[in-house]
Order: sequence, then C-alpha cells, then structure tokens
Amino acid sequence: MVELLAPAGNFISLRAVLENGADAVYFGLDDYNMRANAKNFSLDDLSRVSGIAEEYGAKTYLCTNIILNERLASELDSNLERISSSDIDGLILSDIGMIENTVSHGLEAHVSVQENVTNSYTLKTLKKLGAKRAILSRELSLREITEITKKSPIETEIFIHGAICMAISGRCFLSYGLYGRSANCGDCLQPCRKNWTLTYEEGDDNVINFSDVEDETFVVTGSDDGSYRTNFFSPKDMCMIEYIPQLIESGVASFKIEGRARSPDYGAMVTGIYREAIDSYLDDSLEYEVKPQWMDELTSVFNRGFDTNFYFNTPFETSEDNQSKYIKKDIGQVVNYYNKVKAAEIRIWDDLKIGDKIIIQGQTTGSITHTIESMQIDGNPVESVKKGCNVAIAIPNKVRENDFVYKLEKRSETL
Repeated sequence: MVELLAPAGNFISLRAVLENGADAVYFGLDDYNMRANAKNFSLDDLSRVSGIAEEYGAKTYLCTNIILNERLASELDSNLERISSSDIDGLILSDIGMIENTVSHGLEAHVSVQENVTNSYTLKTLKKLGAKRAILSRELSLREITEITKKSPIETEIFIHGAICMAISGRCFLSYGLYGRSANCGDCLQPCRKNWTLTYEEGDDNVINFSDVEDETFVVTGSDDGSYRTNFFSPKDMCMIEYIPQLIESGVASFKIEGRARSPDYGAMVTGIYREAIDSYLDDSLEYEVKPQWMDELTSVFNRGFDTNFYFNTPFETSEDNQSKYIKKDIGQVVNYYNKVKAAEIRIWDDLKIGDKIIIQGQTTGSITHTIESMQIDGNPVESVKKGCNVAIAIPNKVRENDFVYKLEKRSETL
C-alpha cells in the first residue's frame, strides 16, 4: 500500500490534507527546514500536531532538511529528546550525520532529496547508518526509479506533484548570490520565478541558442527596447496524476506532494484528487481510468502549468506566473454554525449569489470548498446578497466561528 504524503505549512493546512485522505504529513520546524518563509511550527506545537494526525491514523514527519552548520546541528541534537517525546514519527534529514542520533531517540530517519540519492549503492550505505527511507533525486527517470527501488534495502519516496526547482535536487545559490538569502538554509526568495531580461553585446549572436527544441518561444521573447525576456529559470510544476498506475508499479513506498508554502485549499484539493486516483487503481486496476475532472480541478488552484519533470524525458518547458483558472478572494468570516439545520451564518464584505463557489478555512475545519445552493436573510430565501450584511448559507460540513471565507472567481472575470 503506497503512502500518500501531504504538506502542512500551518494548522489549517494540516487539518485540510488529513480530511482529504493523507496517510502522512510533513511539516517544518522554525530554523530547521527548507520553507523558512512558511508559517511553520514550533517545538511547543509538535504534540498538538501528532495528536491531530493520530485522529486520522496518519504519520508525522518533521523536516529538518537545511544544511546544518555546527551550531544548528548541536541545537537539533539537543532537541531530539523533546521531539521524540511529542510522538512525532520521524525526521526528514539532509545531513547523514544526524541519522544515528535520530534513530537512537526512537525516531525514523528519512533522508531528504537534498542528498541527491541516485543509485542503490547509496541506499545500501544509508541502510547501514540506520535510515528507514530516502527521497530519491528529482532528476531520475521512472525507469531508473523502478530499477533502484527493486534493489533498495530501505523505503524510497518520490515527488508526484508541485513546484520544481531549477537546481539539482534543490541545491541552489541564486538567491544567496543576489540577495544574501540562502535557499539551502530555507530562505529562498525565488529569483528564478521572475521574468528576466537578456542582453548581449552587439555582434554576439551565439548568446541566444534555441538548440533542437521545436517550440522556440519558451526560451526568449523580444521586447520593444531591443532586449529579450525569458522565464527559463522557472520550470513548470510537476503533475503525475495521469501516471498513477506506473508510479505504483515502480514499488516506491511513498508519493510526496510538494507545497508547504501553498494555501490550505491547494493542499486539500491536490491531496483529495491523488487520494481518489490511488484508491481507484488499488480497488480495481483493470477498470482504472484517468478522470478528466482530476486535471480540471488541479488547474483550478495555484499552478505554473504542468510537466512530468524527468520521469519520461528531459523537461524543457518553462513556466510563467500562476496558471490557475481562478483567484481566491477574501470575502467574509463565519459568525456561527447551526448544527440542526446545517447552515452557516457568514458576515460578508463582498457580493454573493447562488452558484458561487466558496472556500471556508479554519484550524479545526481545515479547508472546505462549497458551491452555494441555498441562502437566506432573516429566514427568507434570497438569490443574491450585497456586501455588508450577514447571510445564512446551507452547508452540510460543520464550520466554526471565525473561520475565513473566500470566493473563487474566474480570472477572466477579474481582468
């Protein structure tokens, strides 16, 4: 049974991915993980995290995957006892020097993708050190992953969805070189995602090289000022929803969704779709088929366009900005929920109408997406409401006071 591993950047995301079928969650600790700009969790939060995950029978993996200097390594080592006592299942480590001490505290040691594991010989060495799992390099093909996994004495894990870094397994110095903010210490400012301007000296025509790529437009586009602009540092997001059977048959133990810095509704949507796809294949592999709505729904949340990374060939297409069909607009807050009639009273600061799709998010609620079918004001049915009032909306899922409410709007409607 393959594990579906989902990201949690905060308590709302944690609840959202668990409600949508995650078998395990991974999350960051302040100062020790590759998403320093996400909200993350503190040492004091860990028992609460493990307690929530236990409600769903899910496992918990704490990211400590930055490059550790002597001070940080010593601090992490001194915190292992406290981490272990919080009932966290394991640590994701980028430093193999921490494996032995991690295991001695009763924690699973998972080796991060930052270690760039590309062969079974490395996996055998990691086994000797005490590692239970290794996240394989993102530069491997599916054929290579299958071959390595068959020979591996420990579990293997791969990414199946989310952002891809231009650097080999995420080891990049561009942010540090430009801004003094190190990606390898979790503080990446993502300059690769910007639109770059390309200039060259007169007569140096060899600077622009389209190689053998048929679609040349992805490399550079001309500008009125005579310069050229490009997004070639910014790969498209990975999306493997159409290849679940091949991934499962590879023998990999865990499928990982990237996205600890993304929104709770992103985590809920992506986790739910991959959960459905995995379960559908495992229930009846002979009748399994890819549902068109899976891709439609995945494109409705933040994405930079989709690619299959290195799984089948060398990726060449670059991304632009968010390619989602919708934007998420902050429009209200839950005032109360009435269990008997299954309706939420919402204070709104934007117009709403029957048929609008909303997202309600909270630390206990997680992230719920709902299409409005019934609304009332003072007990009277209404088709639409104006901003500045309280409205009752029929919704079967329980929501809570002070939950945030967002409205999804098609991008074409907002331009």
